[in-house]
Amino acid sequence: MTAHLFTDRLEDARTRVEACLEGLLGSDPLEGETARPSTLMAAIRHGVLNGGKRFRPFLVIEGTRLFDGPEEAALRVGAALECIHCYSLIHDDLPAMDDDDLRRGRPTVHKAFDEASAILAGDSLLTLAFDIIADDRTALAPEARLKLVAALSRAAGIGGMAGGQALDLAAEKSPPDEDGIVMLQAMKTGALIRFGAEAGAIIAGAGEEERVRLHRYGAVIGLAFQLSDDLLDLTADAQTMGKATGKDAGRGKGTLVALHGPEWAEKRLGELVAEAEELLSPFGEKAETLVEAARFVARRRH
Repeated sequence: MTAHLFTDRLEDARTRVEACLEGLLGSDPLEGETARPSTLMAAIRHGVLNGGKRFRPFLVIEGTRLFDGPEEAALRVGAALECIHCYSLIHDDLPAMDDDDLRRGRPTVHKAFDEASAILAGDSLLTLAFDIIADDRTALAPEARLKLVAALSRAAGIGGMAGGQALDLAAEKSPPDEDGIVMLQAMKTGALIRFGAEAGAIIAGAGEEERVRLHRYGAVIGLAFQLSDDLLDLTADAQTMGKATGKDAGRGKGTLVALHGPEWAEKRLGELVAEAEELLSPFGEKAETLVEAARFVARRRH
């Protein structure tokens, strides 16, 4: 698959995920809800409908397609994952966390609204994600939905993304060694990407071996994603990135790029892409899009 075809596939998924999120974030209350407060919904929509690439839901969709699973269910699970991702960004940007004013080229939620609205927007998105998966409109067997809820809970929670953010904050006071950096990044960044890759196997009812293989693929591209991000933080400007750059170095946080240098990082990215290709080799041509996704992660420039 050429890079151009991959970009078209990614854009198509982004458009469909955006439409799904638009529907899920409407102003009308669902059955069992009393009302959807207008200011809260405006803050949520500001934090979600803001031009993201929707790469994590893309992994859900393509992983499901690899096993000929139901695409509509994959779209909804991908939207749920994106709600978790956007909640994490809204909270990460808060003054008590990373204290950022800019996200995807726009004011962060606490700047556009206020801190309380940003906290509640994140809380609401976290809860909504599990509502989406549990809802009967996510047309999967109850057992599959339960597995997805369990896997996403682990990826997003104490031993995953939220725990990784806690380690990231601690790193400002006591920089971790290399093993500590790898663990932090595997949790804060890698956990949701791993879930995105693995979810397709759960949705499609694939076997345990296939699920483990997709989980490992997700771990590999999660590490590549963070390496690429750290390279960009070192070399790109804020206008290109749509957010502040150079902040990790400014706060004394350790990264693998800072530890080993850009040349090592570029070489390591190549190794990770090769590992991703090897993991997907049993699936042949059906996995071409996921192979290209690994290359995309390694070469991205914003």
